Amino acid sequence: MDSAASHQTPCRDVLADVYLYLDLECGDERRAQIRRHLDECTPCLREYGIEREVKELVGRCCGDERAPDGLRERLRQRLAELVAEQPERLRDAWPPR
Repeated sequence: MDSAASHQTPCRDVLADVYLYLDLECGDERRAQIRRHLDECTPCLREYGIEREVKELVGRCCGDERAPDGLRERLRQRLAELVAEQPERLRDAWPPR
């Protein structure tokens, strides 16, 4: 069973950077830290999978369109706020009942 307390990298930090990881916008060392965490943490891996699916869906729907920089920054800020709330939700959802 996974224990968030046993991870070197806190769940909150991993989930905050999941889109950077998906977009290959973080360094090799950070990518390795996130990958190790995802390999060890089922709740974060599940959340990563959801985010990956959302990204793929948006990519299929929007093609090569790029959102304006202002919108991208507002979305990043909002996602960061939502991720800050995630650990509590993940803690409440784990272990599955």
